[in-house]
Amino acid sequence: MSSEQTWSGPTVRLSNGIQMPILGMGTSQVGGFCQDTVLFAVRECDIRLIDTSKYNGFEVQLAEVFRDSGVPRSDLWVTNKLWPEDYGYEAAKKAFQKSCSQMGVDYLDIYMLHWPGSMLPGRSNREQRAEAWRALENLYEEGLCRSIGVSNFMIHHLEQLKQDCTVVPHVNQVEYHPYQQPNKLMEYCRQEGIAFQGYCPLAKGQAVSDPTIIQLAQKYGRTPAQICIRWSIQNGAITIPKSTKKERVVENCQVFDFQLEEEDMKAINGLHDGRHVSWDPTNVE
Repeated sequence: MSSEQTWSGPTVRLSNGIQMPILGMGTSQVGGFCQDTVLFAVRECDIRLIDTSKYNGFEVQLAEVFRDSGVPRSDLWVTNKLWPEDYGYEAAKKAFQKSCSQMGVDYLDIYMLHWPGSMLPGRSNREQRAEAWRALENLYEEGLCRSIGVSNFMIHHLEQLKQDCTVVPHVNQVEYHPYQQPNKLMEYCRQEGIAFQGYCPLAKGQAVSDPTIIQLAQKYGRTPAQICIRWSIQNGAITIPKSTKKERVVENCQVFDFQLEEEDMKAINGLHDGRHVSWDPTNVE
């Protein structure tokens, strides 16, 4: 496995020293999935970070994307996630192997716990998170994952994991957009050396019709989507917009040749109202 990858855009250095692209492409069941568009993103737009999960069910299609792209495996950043019904130690390792097999890869760049709650009866969420995380630690030690992380974890989940386990997550991926800005969580991650990654940067389309975002798009001669993605990246968040349209992928990638002024960053910061457009993990024990 290659220790370094090539990507022309900016990266975020994880606590274990490896570089993760700051911009990638998400895939989810919501809004559909277009294999041709993902292939276009990898082949034509230099996108190297592809984020998926077992839950989304696109592993086989992505294997075809990776194969057909012609991009060396060592240049790709492949993210997958462990679904909570597989949170047992042995079950987690089996799920990992199955996901790798489905995706046609023999390692993942990052493997994540998808959700802080468990779907298995009997023991507490905390115990089952810890057991699943120990499986990920083992996969990491074996070199089968270049890094390991969590998704949708709040501060109390991260604190418990830190107490129960050995490796602090390299990345925490949560919902992040102008209306959902978990700044205390971001600061906590910064202090603990956990890279912060945001999904749903356009708030599932809600943010692109916001008057403040539209006004800034006009000011900078950009699209509202580009303003949202630029704001997220400028705040240091690894950002994974998704789209099924090729022209939108091109648009989403063109965010590195301009910078939002401080007053405009503050204006977007002021849009936070706490709304979730995806799952809300706040009350998961």
